[in-house]
Amino acid sequence: MKNKELAESIINKVGGKDNITSLVHCATRLRFVLKDDSKADAESLKKQKGVITVVKSGGQFQVVIGNHVADVFSDIMQLTNLNENNTTNAAPDKKMGFFSKLIDLVSSIFIPALVVLVAGGILKGIISLLQVKNIVYEGSPTYNFLFAIADAPFYYLPIILGFSAVKKFGGNPYVGMALGGALVHPNIVGMLGGAFEAQSSLFGISIKLIPYASSVFPIIIASWFYSVLERNFSKIMHDSFKKFIAPLLGIIITVPLTFAVIGPVVAFLSNIVAAGIIYVYQLNSVIASMILAGLWQVMVVFGIHWGLVPFAMNNINVYQEDFMVPILFPAVFAQVGAVLAIMLRSKDLQMQGLASSSVLSGIFGVTEPAIYGINLPLKRPFVIGCISAMIGGGIVGYYQSVIYSFSFISIFSFLQLIPPTGIDDKFYAVVFGSLISFGVATVVTYLFGIPKDKRSMLGLDTDKDVEQERASNAQPTEKLIRVSSPMTGKVIPLTQVNDPTFAGELMGKGSAIIPTIGQVLAPEDGEVVSLFRTKHAIGFVTDTGAEILIHIGIDTVKLDGQHFEAHIESGSKVKKGDLLVSFDIDAIKQAGFEVTTPIIITNTDDYKDVKTIFMQNDIQAGNELLTLNKSED
Repeated sequence: MKNKELAESIINKVGGKDNITSLVHCATRLRFVLKDDSKADAESLKKQKGVITVVKSGGQFQVVIGNHVADVFSDIMQLTNLNENNTTNAAPDKKMGFFSKLIDLVSSIFIPALVVLVAGGILKGIISLLQVKNIVYEGSPTYNFLFAIADAPFYYLPIILGFSAVKKFGGNPYVGMALGGALVHPNIVGMLGGAFEAQSSLFGISIKLIPYASSVFPIIIASWFYSVLERNFSKIMHDSFKKFIAPLLGIIITVPLTFAVIGPVVAFLSNIVAAGIIYVYQLNSVIASMILAGLWQVMVVFGIHWGLVPFAMNNINVYQEDFMVPILFPAVFAQVGAVLAIMLRSKDLQMQGLASSSVLSGIFGVTEPAIYGINLPLKRPFVIGCISAMIGGGIVGYYQSVIYSFSFISIFSFLQLIPPTGIDDKFYAVVFGSLISFGVATVVTYLFGIPKDKRSMLGLDTDKDVEQERASNAQPTEKLIRVSSPMTGKVIPLTQVNDPTFAGELMGKGSAIIPTIGQVLAPEDGEVVSLFRTKHAIGFVTDTGAEILIHIGIDTVKLDGQHFEAHIESGSKVKKGDLLVSFDIDAIKQAGFEVTTPIIITNTDDYKDVKTIFMQNDIQAGNELLTLNKSED
C-alpha cells in the first residue's frame, strides 16, 4: 500500500498520467520522458516521503527512489495503464538536444537488459574462481553447463538488444528479437567457421561476413532502420493486413541489408572508436583513469553515465576485455567510505539509520542513496569521495587492469576481474585501489568532511553549543539533560496546539508532535508514575529527574479509553524505547478528535531553560527532542 500511495503521488506530481510520454527504471530511478516538464513539480517531489531526490538530465525527468524502485514502477504502470509497448517507444521530445536524445536512447535500450547481463557476468566471475581453485576444468561437463548459463546473455546479446531497441524506436519488439536471432543463427555462425571474418554472397552479391555474437551497435542501427520501415509501411497499407505485411517487408529488407552493409560498416566504425579510446588511454593510462574515476559519480548524478555503457560492452566484444569498468571500482567504494564515515561520526539516530542502509546498498553497487541522501546534501563528503576515487583510479590505470565480462560495480564484481589463467597483479591492483579509495574517503570524511553549518544534521555540537558548554563551566555550573521523542510524527511548537492550557505553557514548557504511528514509547529510562484511567495521558519521570506529561490528542479524555491500549501500568520501571501505550490514529480522527500530542516538562521551574532542539519537520521515536538546562550550585 505504501508503494501504491507513493506511485499515486508521483503520477500526480509529474503532471498526471497524460503528461507521461514514456517510463523505464534502472536500479534506483524512475526515468520519465514527459510531454511538458513544466507541469512536473520537482521541488514538491523532492520533499515527498519515499523519494530521495529528482534529477533532470539527458531529456529525462528522473525520480530517485532507491532499492524498491521496481515495485513503485509496477504500481505506476498499473495506475496509468501504460502497456508493454508504450513504456519506451515514444520518440524523444524534439526540444531535446542531440546529447539528451542519445542518453535517453542508450538508457532506454540497455536498462531492461542489465539484470540478465549483470547476473551472467557475475556467474562468469564465479566460474573463473572455480577454475583457479581447480574445482572445475574447461571442457568438463560441469564447466560446459555453467558456461552456457553465464555466456548466453552475452552470446545472444543481439536478440536481447533487438527487443529493447525496436521497442524504443516504436516497432514490434518481437521482430527485433528475430533480427538479432538472424545475426547469430547457426547457419551464419557455421559459414564463419570460427574465423573473425569470411567472404560470402547474398543474392549473388559478395559480402564480408563477420561474427555478431555479443555485438552491440549493429543490431541497434538495424533495429532503428527496421522501425522506420515498419512505420512507413503501416501508413500506406490497409488495416486488415498491415499488422503482418509491414513487419514481413521490414525484416526481409533489413536483414539482408544488415549483413551486406549495416553490420560491416557499423562494426568497422565501432572498432575504430574502440581503438581510438584505447589509444587515448594508453597515452597516459594513469591520468586518464584518474579523470574517469573522479568524474564517474558526477556523471551518475546527472544520469549521463549511460553514454559509456555501449563502449565498455563493445570493448569486451572486440577485445574480450575492457579497461573502463575496473576504473569505476574505486569511484563506487570511495562514496561508500564517505558515507561510512558519516555513519560513524553521526549522533543522530535517523542519520545513522540512513547512513548504515546507504553503506549496505553501496557495497552492492547502488550508490544513489549514499549520494543523494547524505554525501551531496553535506557536499564535502561527496567531493572527498570523488577525489579519493582519483587515487584508486590512478593505481588501477597504472596496472592497466581489465574486466572480462560486463558488470556494474558491486562486491561480487571483483570475481569478473579474474582472468582464466588465474589471479594476477591487475586483479590485485583493482582490489588495492578500491581499498585505498575507500579508506582515504572514510578517514578524511571522518576528520574533515562535516562543514560547520551541517553539524546539526548529524546531531553534533555546533559552535553555539560549544560556547554554551564553555559558559557552563562558570559558577554556578549547568547540567544539560536531553529528552528524546516518545513518538514518530511531525514536530510543531507547543504554542500551536489547539488548547489554551497547553499553548499558553500553563502546565510547563515542551513541544508537540502530530503522530504518524500510533505508539508512545518511553523517551528515556525511567518510571511511569501515573497512567490515566482513559489511557490517553501518561505521567513519566526519567532517571535524570525530568517529569514529563505525554497527553495523546486534544480532549481525548472524552473517548473514555476507546481506541487506546496500555502496555504498562502505573509504577512500571521501563527502558528507553519500551512500548507504553498504543492507539488507533484513524479511529480517533473519525471520532472527531485531534491526535496532536503535547509533551510537557511539568517541573519546568526546576530548569533554567527548556528548548526544542529537533530542527526538522519529521521526527522518529528516539530522536532527541528537548534539552533541559539545569543550574547546579
